[in-house]
Amino acid sequence: MKELTYVRATDAAEAVAAVSGDEHATFLGGGTNLVDHLKLGITTPTTLVDVSRLATDEIDPVDGPSGPVLRIGAGVRNSDLAAHPLLRSRWPAVVRALLAGASGQIRHQATTGGNLLQRTRCVYFQDVTTPCNKREPGSGCSALEGYGRYNSLLGASDDCVAVHPSDLAVALVAVDAVVVVLGPDGERRVPVADLHRLPGSHPEQDTVLAHGELVTAVELPMTELTRRSTYVKTRDRASYAFALVSVAVAVDLAEDGTLTDLRIAWGGAAHKPWRAEAAEAVLRGQVPTEDLVRQAVDAELRDARPGPDNAYKVAMLRGATALALRDVTAPLAEGASA
Repeated sequence: MKELTYVRATDAAEAVAAVSGDEHATFLGGGTNLVDHLKLGITTPTTLVDVSRLATDEIDPVDGPSGPVLRIGAGVRNSDLAAHPLLRSRWPAVVRALLAGASGQIRHQATTGGNLLQRTRCVYFQDVTTPCNKREPGSGCSALEGYGRYNSLLGASDDCVAVHPSDLAVALVAVDAVVVVLGPDGERRVPVADLHRLPGSHPEQDTVLAHGELVTAVELPMTELTRRSTYVKTRDRASYAFALVSVAVAVDLAEDGTLTDLRIAWGGAAHKPWRAEAAEAVLRGQVPTEDLVRQAVDAELRDARPGPDNAYKVAMLRGATALALRDVTAPLAEGASA
């Protein structure tokens, strides 16, 4: 058994100093992902810096740099966040994404920050007997020629075709959320849409965070766009399963049903939550008919690289995107025509 040094940080600055000063140290929050990886031998840190007891479990409306935001501490448990009344009234897509993730027991343990930083569930990444560039850079990608049902459609490389597993991250991209990060050089803010990386030649790097940088909070801007939002998840089972594909949408509508503004984010499609900007461009300023939504999705998938095992995701993304947009636009469209 490998010995580990355990450190309980008393504040965020102490945690950052402990991890940034030791290349073999890592943060320990809820542990729902990290502990599994320790058991499987996927990750082998020598020091765990416990951040689960830091004062990062508050949810408060505050004034952000660009206007009012809901500030969510990184230590807020997923179940507590999903039950928060302000979140339920103003960010329905985020609530639905949280409730679609994992099991009730895991949601009680998992944290907001940890959810965003969880690693892929690619079967080869989790099997230490197989080559995986994400786990061991330079060893190869078994999924390229192996079991490919869960592989990415967009943004993949010859080094990695894994997808990002978080439901919450997809919804946060659609509502323009920002993560607050503390590092050795101070605090910075990163849009969730820019937090995760495409694999390129370094698939072992999941995010743009440097070693020792700690997510301390997530900020949700208070805009009208987020009130009309939803999250649709397709999976093999009705619960306790990761997304085959998922769609988060947030829209602003004119009285005649025209999409004056919108955000579309996809899960299960890429190494990161995928912001579907080409699809948004097709739909913005239009009334979203079924044919137009199909055209929008196909425009986004123009550079997709489906294989024989995951080609089903193309049709699934069309259907899930159409369903999500119908959910958020139908009530107003029906009221306008009455």
